[in-house]
Amino acid sequence: MSGILDLLNSDLGKQIIGGVSSETGQSEGKTADVLSMALPVLMGAMKKNAASPQGAEGLMGALSGKHDGSILDNLGGLFSGGVDKSVMDDGAGILGHVLGNRQASVESALSQKSGMDTGTIAQILKVAAPILMGYLGRQSRQSNVNNAGGLGSLLGSVMGNQPKQNQSLIESLIDADGDGSIIDDVAGMVMSGGKKKSGLGGLLGGLFGKK
Repeated sequence: MSGILDLLNSDLGKQIIGGVSSETGQSEGKTADVLSMALPVLMGAMKKNAASPQGAEGLMGALSGKHDGSILDNLGGLFSGGVDKSVMDDGAGILGHVLGNRQASVESALSQKSGMDTGTIAQILKVAAPILMGYLGRQSRQSNVNNAGGLGSLLGSVMGNQPKQNQSLIESLIDADGDGSIIDDVAGMVMSGGKKKSGLGGLLGGLFGKK
């Protein structure tokens, strides 16, 4: 099974990078750099959440429903004339549920790592989130994933072996202190002096439980 970075290096990935690049006005090289960091971080958050029965059930429901991979069948149409508002709204919804009110902190962390402004980072993430979900949906269907164990293996395979710089970023953003809270760790990485609040919890489960 191909990992997420293999996807970005494939013809399909080049189409995604080119489309996102044209949408944001950024170079394809910079866009690829941001996606190569952002997608594994989102994958890591999903993998952590899917370790719980509720999270796994919600994610499996989403991947067999709305996010079944059909978005990948017409990427040319998706990016032609600009990404449709419904797709951007879908992406914003996914990110909002995953990151909650700390979304700005996550975008700041990726901005610091990439040197790209946070507004453009936010735009890239909104486009990338539904595409990532679609890719996972297609992979789960092809692999006949039908239980939590299979889902965990799928997410691990898609994450693949990350480059050292990505591993460092993922560890920093997902669970630097081992408490299971990606949101607190991201905020702590970017902002100083904040007290711990509730973590990722059932946010992904709540999102993926909806069709």
